[in-house]
Amino acid sequence: MVKAIFITGTAGSGKSLLTSRLVQWYRDTGGYSITLNLDPGAITLPYEPDIDIRNYLDLGVLMESYGLGPNGALIMASDLAATKLDEIQQEIDEANPDYLIVDTPGQIELFAFRASGPYFISNLQADSKATIFAFDATLVSSPINFVSISLLASAVRLRLKSAQINVLTKRDLVIDKLKEILDWAGSTQALESALSSEKDVEYSLLSKDLSRSMARAGFAPGLVAVSSTTMNGLVNIAAALSRTLNLGEDG
Repeated sequence: MVKAIFITGTAGSGKSLLTSRLVQWYRDTGGYSITLNLDPGAITLPYEPDIDIRNYLDLGVLMESYGLGPNGALIMASDLAATKLDEIQQEIDEANPDYLIVDTPGQIELFAFRASGPYFISNLQADSKATIFAFDATLVSSPINFVSISLLASAVRLRLKSAQINVLTKRDLVIDKLKEILDWAGSTQALESALSSEKDVEYSLLSKDLSRSMARAGFAPGLVAVSSTTMNGLVNIAAALSRTLNLGEDG
C-alpha cells in the first residue's frame, strides 16, 4: 500500500514547493509518487496535482451559495474536504502509488486545528503515514521566534497524532544563521544561551521555560535543513522519511 506524507507548516513556508521537489525526488529515484492538493484556495501551484480537492470544492460556488466571504468559504471548504475522502481514496487506490505527497492548506489552522485535518489523516487508508512540518528559516532566525514556531509544530503533532519530521525550509536564505538555528534545534543549552541575550527578560524567561518543557516531553524540534531551490538537503529528508515510514509509525 501507499506511504502517505503530509506537508504542513505556516503560510509561505514553502509547503507547495517542497511537495513538488519531494514528488520529483521519488520519481527520479525509482518510486512511483503522486501529489494530492488539499488546499481549496490555491490559485497557482508549482506542480500539476494528480488529485485535487479543487475538483470537488469550488470556493466561488460556496461564496455565492451561502453568502460567504473568502475566509468563510475557505473554512467551509476545509471542513467539507473530509466529506470527499471516499472519492479521493478511490483516486489514490486507482493510481496505486508508492508515495502520496499531500500538500495541506496554506493556512495551517484550517487543516490542523479544525476537525477535518485530523479526520483526514486518521481515516486515509495507507500502509504508513508521516507528517513534515516546515519551519520557515526566515521566521525562526531569532531564538524567541524559533521557540514560537517550535510550539506550533508541537501543537500540530499533538493534533494530527502522526509521526512528524521537522524541516527547515529556505536554508539558502539564512546561510549566515544556519549553523546557529540548527544548534538551537539540537541543543537546549545552545537555545537557552541565545535566549539569555534577548533584551526582553520576561519573554526570554518564558521562552526558556517553554523550550525546557518541550524537551522534557520529547518535543524538542530537531531539524533537517533543505533548500527547495537548490535541492540541497532533500537526500536527508528522504532518509528521515524512509526511517519513519518503514517503521510504520502513525502516532
